[in-house]
Amino acid sequence: MINDRTPLAISSDAFFFEKDKTDSTLILGIGNYLMGDEGVGVHVIQQMAGMDLPDHIDILDGGTGGFLLLGCFEAYARIIFVDATMDGKKEGTISLIQPKFASDFPSALSVHDVGLKDMVEAVYLMDTKPEMNLFTISINEMKPMTIDLSLKVAESIPLVINQIKELAKEMQAKIV
Repeated sequence: MINDRTPLAISSDAFFFEKDKTDSTLILGIGNYLMGDEGVGVHVIQQMAGMDLPDHIDILDGGTGGFLLLGCFEAYARIIFVDATMDGKKEGTISLIQPKFASDFPSALSVHDVGLKDMVEAVYLMDTKPEMNLFTISINEMKPMTIDLSLKVAESIPLVINQIKELAKEMQAKIV
């Protein structure tokens, strides 16, 4: 029996090539689900999985995928990342960054950051580059081997989801 805290499998790699993604935006949650607040990007995707989203929005639990996610950059023209950061801001603070290079991403939190930064650098070697936006949620600490989020980080999830949906709507309006 699956409990309400079991992560959902959002999709397989084949999903990204089943239809034309030209008019779609990918929401990509990054993080380690088993590291407490560091996994907030995955928690955001898990909550969005239960929502009725517009057809132009696809979601993916990117976990700590790194280079395994490169296919997403080929399939989508627009990607919105969600990830945790230890940037010294108040816990639960939501920031929007429009990274152009790997150096624009926040400081490393765990091993997934190396893969994410390397992956973004690899994107710039490709013929086409997606429009990338990154929502970060500030955290104070990582707690290994827990899926629990701190109160302030958990409270930021509905707020960041609203901001993600609004940004995706704005991005869609530009292409219609």
